Amino acid sequence: MPSRRRRLTGRVASNKMDKSVVVVVTRTKRHPLYQKVIRIRKRYMAHDADNACQIGDQVRIVESRPLSKKKRWVVEAILERGAG
Repeated sequence: MPSRRRRLTGRVASNKMDKSVVVVVTRTKRHPLYQKVIRIRKRYMAHDADNACQIGDQVRIVESRPLSKKKRWVVEAILERGAG
């Protein structure tokens, strides 16, 4: 049975915390009136147990139970290492 947890892909924007990273997920959306394609960015705090993520890495995060006040996501995999 496939997992019903949501998965998102984004870039690590900050890793200054212990066992936590901030992941920026960018998606495109069409403006409802003007029909212009716009980019929407959203920041998610995610749990990184091994402190393995570096700034600029592309990661996949998966939904989880609440881990703290703001953390509801866990880093599932590092897809690509960043330049930074």
